[in-house]
Amino acid sequence: MTAVMMLAAVFLLGIDGAAVFHLERTLPLSSNSTSMEQLIARDRARHARILRESTAVHGVVSFPVYGSADADLFGLILVLLDRLYYTKIKLGSPPREFKVVIDTGSDVLWVMSNTCVNCPRSSNLQIQPTFFDTTASSTARVIPCTHKYCAPFNQSGTAWCSRNGQCGYTIRYLDSSATSGVYVKDEFHFDSLLPGSGIANCSSAPILFGVSTYQSGYLTSTDFTVGGILGFGRGDLSVFSQLSSRGLIPRVFSHCLRGEGSGGGIFVMGKVLAPGIMYTPLVPSQSVFFHLSFSAKYVFIVITMHFAKKKAKF
Repeated sequence: MTAVMMLAAVFLLGIDGAAVFHLERTLPLSSNSTSMEQLIARDRARHARILRESTAVHGVVSFPVYGSADADLFGLILVLLDRLYYTKIKLGSPPREFKVVIDTGSDVLWVMSNTCVNCPRSSNLQIQPTFFDTTASSTARVIPCTHKYCAPFNQSGTAWCSRNGQCGYTIRYLDSSATSGVYVKDEFHFDSLLPGSGIANCSSAPILFGVSTYQSGYLTSTDFTVGGILGFGRGDLSVFSQLSSRGLIPRVFSHCLRGEGSGGGIFVMGKVLAPGIMYTPLVPSQSVFFHLSFSAKYVFIVITMHFAKKKAKF
């Protein structure tokens, strides 16, 4: 029996509405008789079935998930370079698609700049990376150090002021890899699924994210290259926190990742009521990480995540 883990995060401060994202997974580098197109088709069909059999509360936003996982990968990004989960997002005006690794251990969404130094231009993961050009998006704005939006970053210790007055950042990961760049405000595009209908309503909202101009460590390797990292941690800078602070989605999210076979999964921003789901609370913690306790008695393990009442303003 294939084990599937679903995590559901519930904020103490509830907001009606919901959003869903499809999660997908990269293929192991070893040979596989199933094509990438077949795997993507299976993931999308499975995601559609989940939504049909569930009830969305005031709309749902979903991302398809691609990729695979190993037990040693949980909580880390770079342990097995040929196994990771990623999703597709769209940024800018006109919107461009980016494939980004999903990471619950960090907060910031960042993508690679077209002027990036040491950023790989190709990938061994059968994924062609996309590069962000601030001059090609009519809605992109680089955040200056003097702007009010830069203050939360400086407090987090990840930001610094560049010589030209731009709000820069440096993010270091547990494997000693690092990325540096500038914070940008631009449109983030997503589909909001209407409750009970499965009809997608195209939406967008301005968010703050990083555009990396320098990489080091494993982030320079073509064995890892995707297009960036989508942080879904508890901090105010995560896409989830930014959208929920504006009331665009409820302060609830869940994701279901398949670790065997074709992999993939679904990431849901919002409340989907599926039969037989059981919840277990998070262990209270001031950490940016999720601390939880759960029972392995069930095939589907659902973890309830409680966040602080603090409401970030972007």
